[in-house]
Amino acid sequence: MLKLFDLAIARTGLNDAEARLEGFSPLTVETECWDHKNYYPGAHRLHIRVTGDRTTGYLLGAQIIGHWQTGVAKRIDVFATAIFNRMKVEEVEQLDLSYTPPLSNPWDPVQMSAEAWCRTAYQ
Repeated sequence: MLKLFDLAIARTGLNDAEARLEGFSPLTVETECWDHKNYYPGAHRLHIRVTGDRTTGYLLGAQIIGHWQTGVAKRIDVFATAIFNRMKVEEVEQLDLSYTPPLSNPWDPVQMSAEAWCRTAYQ
């Protein structure tokens, strides 16, 4: 993870190219969403890429870019924990993550990006 001016940039696990080299059948889906309810002041967009294995559904990696105050560190840690515990992307979607309108959405961006991956992978 790094901070570059007003951005926080983080990654964990494998990206699409690395996953392919390791013998996986990767699918990477990119989403963009608000870090918290946008009717509260200071909402920023997060860009999240989720890489999962099409064959098994396992989460392989994630990348996040957003304003440094958007909780990028917390969110990349959720993905890192999920990878460590060999979770499937659909299991990440079902996590019970904290919520309060000034800090997150009812469905956290982590869950929204996992849901987007599942929608694409299983259509």
